[in-house]
Amino acid sequence: MTRVLSCIQPTGDVHLGNYLGALRNWVIGQHECDAFHGIVDLHSLTITTEPGVVGDNTLRLAAMLFAVGLDPEIATVFVQSHVPEHPQLGWIMECTVSYGELSRMTQFKDKSAKREAEFISAGLFTYPALQAADILLYDTDEVPVGEDQRQHIEITRDIAERFNGRFGQTFVMPKPVIPRAGARVMDLQDPTSKMSKSANSEAGLVYLLDEPAAVLKKFKRAVTDSDSEVRYDRAEKPGVSNLLEILAATTGGTPETLATQYTQYGPLKSDTGEAVVEMLKPIQARYHELIADRGELARLLSTGAHKARAVASVTYQRACDAIGLIRS
Repeated sequence: MTRVLSCIQPTGDVHLGNYLGALRNWVIGQHECDAFHGIVDLHSLTITTEPGVVGDNTLRLAAMLFAVGLDPEIATVFVQSHVPEHPQLGWIMECTVSYGELSRMTQFKDKSAKREAEFISAGLFTYPALQAADILLYDTDEVPVGEDQRQHIEITRDIAERFNGRFGQTFVMPKPVIPRAGARVMDLQDPTSKMSKSANSEAGLVYLLDEPAAVLKKFKRAVTDSDSEVRYDRAEKPGVSNLLEILAATTGGTPETLATQYTQYGPLKSDTGEAVVEMLKPIQARYHELIADRGELARLLSTGAHKARAVASVTYQRACDAIGLIRS
């Protein structure tokens, strides 16, 4: 069975775009492949400046991953820092990648430029080495990535190839794959931009934990256009098309078919908001159960860590043996 790895940083609450665009596909995919999903808390340290934040965000994200439907008995859901082989192999990867390769990474150049007057963590520079360890530890066959992450898979393959060339065949060469197409959810106030936590305003951002009244209010105020025709046309009617895509993703059918059922924007906004509220009810109920029972949440994460370490420890020892490090 193909082993697939997808990871997510605990850097804030999950929103509708995250769920319909990716997480729902993770839930489906766990029944089709050997799925590994890591909450990469160590990566988030590159932007963390306050105590307690990472741990709290990690628990909340874990509860949400289980709430949306990831089954710890089927998928391997783990916290990166619970598997010590990640930073251990990360150092070996740092010693296998060159300064030049790291300095050419687009993400580092972009993020460091934005923080030019601020503290820039060295971890932001060496980030790809730890990410390579994340991937290579699990003999990963496929890594679903968007175009903005393709460079990270390429450098991971370069590192693995260099290590294998120096020390003998050790790591599986992972392949980047385009993830299954999820719903493309746009900002409700700026339907030409993807829904994102980095938006200037949260008015167009629907979080999975938003109260029903808040969800309905955001959809009621969703930007459409000055026309009155309900028609699915991404280029000409981005706001209306966004609502139709969200409604289709939550109720079934197609945006084109749903468009024929409406003659006014008001009912479309109301129905889409109501559909989202209904979809979120069981997710929110399960989330609140888990976040109120930290013992159960810890048990589920312990199960994931045990499963992850069963694979990671073997791979890490294989790498150490290939180098010739002595065993303790």
